[in-house]
Amino acid sequence: MNRDDVLEPLLFENSKPGRADDYLPKLDVPEAPLPGEHVRDDLPLPEVSEPDVVRHFTRLSQLNFGIDTNFYPLGSCTMKYNPKINEATARLPGFAWLHPYQDESTIQGALRLMHELQEILAEIAGLPAVTLEPAAGAHGELTGMLIIRAYHVHNGDTHRKYVLVPDSAHGTNPATATMCGYEVIEIPSDERGNMDPEAIEAAVNDEVAGLMLTNPSTLGLFEEHICEITEMVHEAGGLVYCDGANMNALLGVARQGELGCDVLHYNLHKTFSTPHGGGGPGAGATAVSETLEPFLPIPVVARNADGYCFDFDRPHSIGRVRAFYGNFGNMVRGYTYIRRQGRGGLEAVSRNAVLNANYLRAKLQDTYHLPYDRSCMHEVVLSGKRQAEQGAQTLDIAKRLLDLGFHAPTIYFPLIVEEALMIEPTETESRETLDAFAEAMLEIAREAAETPEIVTEAPHNTPVSRLDEVTAARKPNLRWNSAAD
Repeated sequence: MNRDDVLEPLLFENSKPGRADDYLPKLDVPEAPLPGEHVRDDLPLPEVSEPDVVRHFTRLSQLNFGIDTNFYPLGSCTMKYNPKINEATARLPGFAWLHPYQDESTIQGALRLMHELQEILAEIAGLPAVTLEPAAGAHGELTGMLIIRAYHVHNGDTHRKYVLVPDSAHGTNPATATMCGYEVIEIPSDERGNMDPEAIEAAVNDEVAGLMLTNPSTLGLFEEHICEITEMVHEAGGLVYCDGANMNALLGVARQGELGCDVLHYNLHKTFSTPHGGGGPGAGATAVSETLEPFLPIPVVARNADGYCFDFDRPHSIGRVRAFYGNFGNMVRGYTYIRRQGRGGLEAVSRNAVLNANYLRAKLQDTYHLPYDRSCMHEVVLSGKRQAEQGAQTLDIAKRLLDLGFHAPTIYFPLIVEEALMIEPTETESRETLDAFAEAMLEIAREAAETPEIVTEAPHNTPVSRLDEVTAARKPNLRWNSAAD
């Protein structure tokens, strides 16, 4: 089957005059004109039957790449399988049909779930207080840094204007620091991929508000000097924010609060297996130390003599960071996942995630360059620079993987790794799947050495061939035009 065979039934030219022009039932009230002078009645809407519509969108859905159908090793994104029990609980009528304006007395079950989820996430983080309000990871990050800023302002430390950020950080870290009014000082990584303690020592002073770190880092490595580094920042009066995007490696094994972190955001849509990809919905629960607890956003879910409630009486709060209270459906999914796993299950999640990543590292490190020759955590960062020297760059490798039935890993990130390939297998993949992926990567390396055009011209059998990415980014075509246009 070639591309034209796949695309032909997906064309929009299915409309036929008179095929379907009566989608709505007959009026059972007097007819009245639509209000407003801008209402149009001449839109060229397609006339198609219900089977045409259903088949069209079903075919489109079958072309999507998803975790339910294929291996999705997207580094730093933890694209693990989403257990269907999570969906079943989120769709229970008592949860799914709640309205955010309901009286607290009518939503005690939901409030109890949120309160218990706060306590569970606090225990996992080693930090005593949690807000579930942030809508995504970057939003949780912003919330955490606004809390740090509020703490310093409350203490009169308005002279603190710098935030330290490692050179391997997610791009959101320097952006968030800047949005909160701080200037960024970049901290270089050492030869083992850690933040350089000497660089921290040279940079930290009484003008530093804090340090933003990711542990494990975006290099997939545990920060070997983290306790030493967080102590240096605290001695200078600064605070430590931890990006929790990679918590899938540490569940039940290490607690960020005990490593010296004052703030940690979670990604419920990564670590705790709620739906991920396609822009959301996310959930960025954020945990803080006892010192920072008064500054949490309002409201906080609390418990009193009458049951559970929203606590708005928090004079030092940074205020709301979102209308209503977070993405509740993802709270239900995350809560279900955690309760089903239990303490021992969560630890097994992380140990298996780390095992799977190191298994791929061992399989591929002799063929692809390994920039940091040490055991990794939940993901392994390789480099395609050997293959690039043969004419097939990392982007080409990623495109060729699509032909072989695998989604590409994250590429060209972290920025400090040349031709980076960032692979995260998660704990949900079997050894057979990992072996098949490794063999595909090894086959692409052989092709790059022997017949590089197979790799550089890929993909060959996907519904859409390689796009002109520069033009697509600068001049995106976001609207379908009929032949008549």
